[in-house]
Amino acid sequence: MTNIHRSLVLGCSAIALSACGADEIVSPGTGGNITINNPPATPAPTPTPTPPPSTVTPANGCPTISDPQGLTDEGTITGPTGEYRVCTLPSRINASITLPYIEGLLYRMNGRVDVGTDGGPAPDASDGLSDTDVELTIEPGVIIYASGSSFLNVNRGNTIQANGTATRPIIFTSRDNVIGINGANSSGQWGGVVLSGRAPVTDCIASGATPGSVNCERQVEGAADPAIFGGATPGDSSGSMKFVQIRYSGFVLSGDNELQSLTTGGIGSGTTLENIMSYNSSDDGVEFFGGRVNVKNMIVVGAEDDSIDTDTGVKANLQYVIAIQRPGAGDTIIEADSDNAFNDSTPRQDTRISNATFVHQKADDQVIRIRGFADYRIANSVVVSANDTPCLRIDGQEELTRTTGPDEAGPVAFDSLVLDCSDPFRDSSGATDAEIAAVFDAGTNNNSAFINTLSMLFVNGSNENAVPVFDVTVWSSFFELPSNIGAAFPGNDTWVNGWTCNSATVTFDNAVSGCDSLPVYN
Repeated sequence: MTNIHRSLVLGCSAIALSACGADEIVSPGTGGNITINNPPATPAPTPTPTPPPSTVTPANGCPTISDPQGLTDEGTITGPTGEYRVCTLPSRINASITLPYIEGLLYRMNGRVDVGTDGGPAPDASDGLSDTDVELTIEPGVIIYASGSSFLNVNRGNTIQANGTATRPIIFTSRDNVIGINGANSSGQWGGVVLSGRAPVTDCIASGATPGSVNCERQVEGAADPAIFGGATPGDSSGSMKFVQIRYSGFVLSGDNELQSLTTGGIGSGTTLENIMSYNSSDDGVEFFGGRVNVKNMIVVGAEDDSIDTDTGVKANLQYVIAIQRPGAGDTIIEADSDNAFNDSTPRQDTRISNATFVHQKADDQVIRIRGFADYRIANSVVVSANDTPCLRIDGQEELTRTTGPDEAGPVAFDSLVLDCSDPFRDSSGATDAEIAAVFDAGTNNNSAFINTLSMLFVNGSNENAVPVFDVTVWSSFFELPSNIGAAFPGNDTWVNGWTCNSATVTFDNAVSGCDSLPVYN
């Protein structure tokens, strides 16, 4: 095995552009002063400001949907990309509906929007609750906006089919984004998207309930009215989301509780999540509470808390992940707990990540923090700290050294993981940096003295491509064997194209619009 340590200060490079004033021109003297009195020039008339041309005209009206409540025509809204018809969703969708893409039309959430009613923790009516299935289908290219405490909640027993395409993603965003007044640091302008399922969780709200059982349920963080998740169906499905952007989310719903761009609560392995982008969430980029989570091609940019937060017994598989903080903003890239009580209840968290590129751009405590008895595996990945922040913190001996047991994957493990940080490891209350380094060194092809050669903040360079790959197919059939480490490498560097948006933080594809604008399709 190859494992290397270093300790140096990572320099930040930047290109500074400065504007130059008019040059001062001095002519040789003629032995005297020469004064030239020209008549004053007639000032040019002040041009009349010309508004940007509208590229979108409003649709004639709102489409008919299957739910008898229908959509409410709220008139039009105008922004830099044109004028749009606004069609507002009902507060609860009681019948399966499709939101079609119509040029010049936006859908709006006015407050919390529920998909169906809660069907209970069991996939039948044995709990006395309704088990009817309502499915919300969203066509490629659809844009849904909201403001304030509005959020979308897909209740247990109901599903969402939000499947965009690489050329026409589905976008959930804010009103300020529509009218064009957002800046590079805008965030927290609406709630987010919540998927609630029936897979096992810990931290039960019912006293005496057994963690992971059908009676173990939890409430969505921040929701004023109960939005319940959990059960005992690992293969449960909350539907499918592909090629989806979630922008400017994280509104404070109550106290210190905020929603993330994407929150999953007890979703099962039957749920499909692919090509998901979170942009400028004021809380976490994504948070996975319990359940069985499988995600490929995930991007988190500009999260102001953790980029990826995993807890309450989640078992998650993630491959091809990019997380990049805004300079000076955010907390950790990864925060992992098994449960909020920090005890050894099961199901224990078991998260496995392959082919991630993490770029931390704030002076802070750590880039990755693993605690609370969580089982964790990271392989084939690149971690960069641009502000002297330590890369890796593991909080206790139980994460470092315990043996494998029922529903346990054993201690944390790292393979083909490279760290470009001035201080790769950080002492915690339960483990020294030397103990953490020993666990890191026990893996294969790890390097804590790495010097990154990334371009565009996320695309592999020669150093990344020279690192041997760990075979993650031994973990699960979910994972495919990559040819290189990192999220974007030769032969796998175009998956970010088309469906993403660009910002001052990072550019993914020069052919797409900025995150502060809406795309316009021809």
